[in-house]
Amino acid sequence: MSDRQAVEQTVHLYVEGMAFANEAALKKAFHPKSSIIGHYENAVEWLTRDEFIAAILQEEPAPPGTQPYMDIQSVDVEGEAASVKVTDDFAGMRFTDYLSLLKIDGRWTIVSKLFHLHR
Repeated sequence: MSDRQAVEQTVHLYVEGMAFANEAALKKAFHPKSSIIGHYENAVEWLTRDEFIAAILQEEPAPPGTQPYMDIQSVDVEGEAASVKVTDDFAGMRFTDYLSLLKIDGRWTIVSKLFHLHR
């Protein structure tokens, strides 16, 4: 598998983990020290991975068999660093996410998520 494919696989893991409230998938996709940042409910939201996962788990998961909406618009891989722009849906809202990934011990992991909530 190429690095690009492995990065996209991590993005799929993240989006599906979010859609189905899969804590294990989200923990695998995000580095323990990752940050999730964006404007939400008229305030800047700056979360740790665990705070983000806790917020995801409070929402109703998508029904089994649902195909989560995900549109990967760009992937840029340089050595052990990568950047991805992806649009996805969660809890009836559409987001564009800018994900920074780092290859650690041979595995791509999200170290930062900057998001935009579409109005």
